[in-house]
Amino acid sequence: MLLRARSGRPLRGRARPPGDKSISHRAVIMGALASGRTEIDGLLRADDVNCTVAAARAFGAEIIDDGGVCAIISAGGFRQPAETIDCGNSGTAARLLIGAASGYRLSARFDGDQSLRRRPMGRVVAPLSQMGARFDTTDNRLPLIVHGGALNGIMYRSPVSSAQVKSAVLLAGLRAAGETVLIEPERSRDHTERMLAVFGADIDTVEIDGVLHPRVRASALKAARIYVPADPSSAAFPIAAALIVKGSDVRIQDVLVNPLRLGLYETLLEMGAKLTYEEARDPIGEPIADVAARTSALVGVTPPPRRAPSMIDEFPILAVVAAFAEGETRITGAAELRLKESDRIALMVDGLRACGVDAEELPDGLIVRGKGPKSVRGGAHIRTHGDHRVAMSFLVLGLASRDPVTVDDADMIATSFPGFTAFMQSLGADIAAA
Repeated sequence: MLLRARSGRPLRGRARPPGDKSISHRAVIMGALASGRTEIDGLLRADDVNCTVAAARAFGAEIIDDGGVCAIISAGGFRQPAETIDCGNSGTAARLLIGAASGYRLSARFDGDQSLRRRPMGRVVAPLSQMGARFDTTDNRLPLIVHGGALNGIMYRSPVSSAQVKSAVLLAGLRAAGETVLIEPERSRDHTERMLAVFGADIDTVEIDGVLHPRVRASALKAARIYVPADPSSAAFPIAAALIVKGSDVRIQDVLVNPLRLGLYETLLEMGAKLTYEEARDPIGEPIADVAARTSALVGVTPPPRRAPSMIDEFPILAVVAAFAEGETRITGAAELRLKESDRIALMVDGLRACGVDAEELPDGLIVRGKGPKSVRGGAHIRTHGDHRVAMSFLVLGLASRDPVTVDDADMIATSFPGFTAFMQSLGADIAAA
């Protein structure tokens, strides 16, 4: 489906985005590993998470989901699946489920769509193999078969800061002899560590070279009740739109504000964004707040590369905001963007140039030379290559550019933000089928 965004009236009002995707994936997986009845309030019903729900069923969990609170009933642990585990487009589902399955004496075949088949799985195959899992795979990509069980804990130094790698190793460590420690160059999002504690895992931290790193020992998880706040990565799109659309003032409600997920928001504040956190609270071991955003005069910035893990999913929308700022924004430390659903660096630069923005690729990022809020022409037809975040980012650009912007395939937006168009329309955005 083609979607077109055009400039119009200001964005105004309050709205809550869908539940956080990272927490939703983890809640379903841990619920399937735990004994008893886990209840998940606010679960994201999006294509990516639906794949994880289907996988949990295939591994033996009973799931009752009528659109309200989702209940997962499990005897505790994975059983041999009778079918291939289809992870669709979700790298999180694939890597976390492979890690969890590695701890059990079973053989499971994992696959995904063509985009996911191109993404590297070696980053989890390597540590899990060190722990004792065996893999049948070609070039460490999907499809692959994991043969699990009889694992030993390891101390693993990950070459990349990746919450998916960390989570795969820690989930495998729940079934490994000894202790498992994960060391990464920079801290990635810590939802797995927080949620493992809620489910009763034997997890803590150990200090190595003056830095704390997560450590887990063999543990039997117990059912828990999980509340899923709104996804800050989804909230980024209406917030960014409010910053660049003249006269806008929005309040995005119930947003997860975990410090390791706020890299974009820190960067926007440095750019001069009128952005505030309101009604902050912490009812679930994860901080939550409403985020208020108003139209702002922005300037270009150079966020530090060490911030990349806390904003890796938000670089596309940051690039769009940078196009409306005054001055150069230089994004580095983000080579991971080339290994997402698409090469997001190349796609964003190509799309920005098509919209009249001065943009340049870097090996690990990009440069956007903004010339102020009235400088972006728009008027382009954007090829998204099936990437939901690229599609949403350019639709936001179209809300503030001189001419409308069209994206070639909006169906994949449902992988992370079902109801995106209606959500944005509720705030006044002019987004509609082309």
